[in-house]
Amino acid sequence: MKNATALAWILIAGISLLMPLSRVQSSDQTERAKQGVKPETPAITGSQDFKGKKPFQPSEEAKKEVPVTPVSMPVYRPPLRGAPVGRIAGGSRGIFDEFPSMLVVLSPDHTGQTVQAQPFFYWFLAETVPHPIEFTLILDQAIYPILETRIPSPKQPGIQRIRLADYDVSLQPGVNYKWFIAVVPDSDRRSKDILAWGAVERVEFTQELRAKLAETDRTRAAYTYAEAGLWYDAFSAVSSLIETAPNDTLYRQQRASLLEQVGLQQIAEYDLKRRGSGK
Repeated sequence: MKNATALAWILIAGISLLMPLSRVQSSDQTERAKQGVKPETPAITGSQDFKGKKPFQPSEEAKKEVPVTPVSMPVYRPPLRGAPVGRIAGGSRGIFDEFPSMLVVLSPDHTGQTVQAQPFFYWFLAETVPHPIEFTLILDQAIYPILETRIPSPKQPGIQRIRLADYDVSLQPGVNYKWFIAVVPDSDRRSKDILAWGAVERVEFTQELRAKLAETDRTRAAYTYAEAGLWYDAFSAVSSLIETAPNDTLYRQQRASLLEQVGLQQIAEYDLKRRGSGK
């Protein structure tokens, strides 16, 4: 009996000791709740964390927001030596309101350079004409031309091309030339000619340039020529790509960029609209 009584008193004393502790814990949780602190939850460890869940996948909208690096364009770096000689266009505003001139040679406003003995010359006609057209090549400051010939009238407007090799004429290194395109409305009154001209110089084809071109893909040749300050070669390189792929927008953009860099913005805009014409 005494032992049972003693055991009862021990149990009562233990419960009395536990009650204040529970009150302290309850009070502490209440105070934390008042302060906005969330109660701690037991950590769950092991593979059960992601049991039944799929790995995170970005949404289609998020994928579309990834920035795209813009494609670079060829950058023409004009040669440092030589004074500007100008680029003269033919015709006047009012004949074809869309363009300041109906006839433009596609060259820089200074003496453009080439490493080719027989380069291509490109020019622009805003509208087809029923009149004869002449091409003339002459040494700078000379009186008589090296070449003066009639060329076929274009069947459609836009960018046109002359192959110097077709006339068995070559440029000499280190010599400045002028080349002319003339629309001849009246053969008896040449003062009425609509005339445009540009300047060209053949320069040395260096070993450094040859090495760079050997390591360059054909589709990037225009970049190498433009960086070297070779306008005629850069323009010919990208134009030849357009001839093989008339619908390629990138090649059109590259040629338009070169035109814009020498102040021919309107022709650049026109050319971009001509995708698919092969010119």
